[in-house]
Amino acid sequence: MTVSVNGVELAADDASAEFAAVRELLRQRAVAAGLLARGETDDEAIGFAIERLLAEEVQVPTPTLDECARYYDMHRSDFTSGDLVHARHILFQVTPAVHLPEIRARAEQALNELLAEPQRFAALAAELSNCPSSRQGGNLGQIGRGDTVSEFEAALFRLGASGVLPELVRTRYGFHIVAVDKSIPGTILPFETVREQIATMLRAQVEENALRQYVAILAGQAELVGVELDAATSPLVQ
Repeated sequence: MTVSVNGVELAADDASAEFAAVRELLRQRAVAAGLLARGETDDEAIGFAIERLLAEEVQVPTPTLDECARYYDMHRSDFTSGDLVHARHILFQVTPAVHLPEIRARAEQALNELLAEPQRFAALAAELSNCPSSRQGGNLGQIGRGDTVSEFEAALFRLGASGVLPELVRTRYGFHIVAVDKSIPGTILPFETVREQIATMLRAQVEENALRQYVAILAGQAELVGVELDAATSPLVQ
């Protein structure tokens, strides 16, 4: 399969074509912006340049106090003190060296297997998980609020979360298959206590959308062969 971005051919298979194309789009933009030398092939240098590019060209607004307050009012049950859960997980770790679509596909396949046969959780954790908990069948024990990263916590303490959750949980570490075995509810925290936590969560959501829109704009201006990205020709991407 031939995959190219603006005439630059990429070594990619079906599972990694999208990831490779996005990376090449960003690399080319970093070169055009003067952040990376033309012809640079060092992966670390390219990665650093792409990080600078995104920091300079992707604007992520800070959530306002009213936006945070509205989120709190709609999700009060997510912000409680003393909540505890007993949970297990299977981690599909994401590193700069892995192909993101391939890892996601592998995680989704395992999730579908477990939704059909949840009793296999411990066996698949031992086989597939990149977490030390794999040796205990993915068991994380008792977890309270603040014990994990915010993305993982949101999934664990979602109202009604029980058993193998029907969707992957994405965190800075990778993709997780999560099973909630027991929930012990606490008391609702006041808004002032959780305002910063809400702002961080909302900013992460806005940042993800902004990055997706930025890549779509680049794709709309590029000549792509062998891969389809969500392209847009206008900066006003909805």
